[in-house]
Amino acid sequence: MKWHIMVVGVLCSSLAHGQTDRQGIYFAKKSYQPSPLPGYEAVRDLLPSPVFDENPLLVETYWKAWELASRHFHEPAPGSGYVSQFIDAAFNKNIFLWDTAFMSMFCNAAYGLVPGIASLDNFYAKQHETGEICREIDRTSGKDFEPWVNAEGKPLYSSWGFNTDEHPVTIRFRGRELPEPPPRLTLDALDNPVPAWAELESYRYTGDSARLALVREPLVHYYLALQKYLRQGNGLYVTDWASMDNSPRNPSLLSGGMGVDISAQMVMFARNLASIDSILGKTDQTARWNQEADSLSALINALLWDGERGFYFDRAPNDSLIHIKTIAAFWTLLGGVASRAQAEKLVAELRNPATFGRMHPVPSCAADENGYERLGGYWRGAVWPSTNTMVIRGLEQYGYNDLAREIALKHLTAVSDVEKETGTIWENYAPDVIAAGRHVDGALVVRDMVGWSGIGPILYFLEYGIGFTPDAPHNTLHWTIRSDQRSGCERYRFNRHVVSLVATPGPGGRTAAIVVNADAPFTLTVRYHNADTTVTLGSGASQFTVGRTTNGE
Repeated sequence: MKWHIMVVGVLCSSLAHGQTDRQGIYFAKKSYQPSPLPGYEAVRDLLPSPVFDENPLLVETYWKAWELASRHFHEPAPGSGYVSQFIDAAFNKNIFLWDTAFMSMFCNAAYGLVPGIASLDNFYAKQHETGEICREIDRTSGKDFEPWVNAEGKPLYSSWGFNTDEHPVTIRFRGRELPEPPPRLTLDALDNPVPAWAELESYRYTGDSARLALVREPLVHYYLALQKYLRQGNGLYVTDWASMDNSPRNPSLLSGGMGVDISAQMVMFARNLASIDSILGKTDQTARWNQEADSLSALINALLWDGERGFYFDRAPNDSLIHIKTIAAFWTLLGGVASRAQAEKLVAELRNPATFGRMHPVPSCAADENGYERLGGYWRGAVWPSTNTMVIRGLEQYGYNDLAREIALKHLTAVSDVEKETGTIWENYAPDVIAAGRHVDGALVVRDMVGWSGIGPILYFLEYGIGFTPDAPHNTLHWTIRSDQRSGCERYRFNRHVVSLVATPGPGGRTAAIVVNADAPFTLTVRYHNADTTVTLGSGASQFTVGRTTNGE
């Protein structure tokens, strides 16, 4: 049965003082246009089909990830106010903002076939007039997760606290006035602002600038809301347990501590908005965003960097540094906060087996911290697909491409090995053994978690195993071939093209025959044994050879 969901002028009935809240007013998409929901069997023969003779297990795990993901494709429920089909987090009955952002990254590989980046539409449609977006919304009703709603109109507080006995906890601001009007949501709801990053990741695959134009206003108002409600008097940003549930840092953040992660994410957010405005030709706005990013970066380096320890730390409400090393510090790479010298110090920690360079990198807490759990312990050591992706992309920004690929492949291999052993994919993983993660009490984490855990078997495999890097805005696909066995992908999708590419190494492995079949012209660059080849290809079949001859030509 076909139906429409209208979201114009949605009112929130739980606001204090007789206020009304028009949700979704910054987002132009107002209704759901029904279409068949894709199932695994329906799209299986349309999805990108990797070829990787070197390790068939990676191919098997890739398909397992898609099969699990397809269980969590949804149409909007009647009356929910959602405007797009979506992939949900595979965690509970709610949709999660930052989970959705990361899920969209592997769904980009199947753009047009499965719910992906448009899953974020439902959060933009539920954005409050203040600009706030709740990080967790009921999948069926479309209502914000009730514990995160500031129904009484109080000043900013954390509903569930900081993993201490004290909760709820009012946030104390120093050196600034209390934000007015009060936020619609609690601090628990306002963390990890990564949708703008996800939108740019999608743009790299699709080249869809019209989507950036559609989401710009919701993103700008979301940024301004976080700036209004989360900025402490010294210019840094406050956080609570919700960014890393049981991290050992949390009690020290009680009542208004400042997180290096949320602060660096706001730098990243500003830089993302600058990139979006540059793409859209709004060059008069880009300077503003870059100036704000530069200003906040300077504050982070002045107030959160410890030169003696060579690491970024959170700051407690009493202005002391919280000397607990967590993965939060590495958001400074993705945000472009760290100098080259500071980045080198962070990279040294990623390579240090005593801290973050574990068997399965990158643990969420350094191994030499009190409370570290070698089997995971959730945010006391577990390896998370989300934060690993942040680390990998941050390393690439600073030119540490080899280390980025090494971390990606270690994660991909571990996920595949555990899938072979257990038959499924997990929420997170142990850092010191090749196993699914465990809670502090020893219980296993969520199984069948695709969910964001599809990012390794799908995205990492295509980008770091097979070696594809799409650049849709320039209609170019870069392919770095490292395998000396047959590799490639049938039905690879980028820039709304469908392209099949297979490389077959010749005798001795110095050259490889490339066979391509494309539905539209594009440019392909290939690197094989440090030899670079650039080919402009038309529609249809093409064949050529790459690599070096025995004469070194």
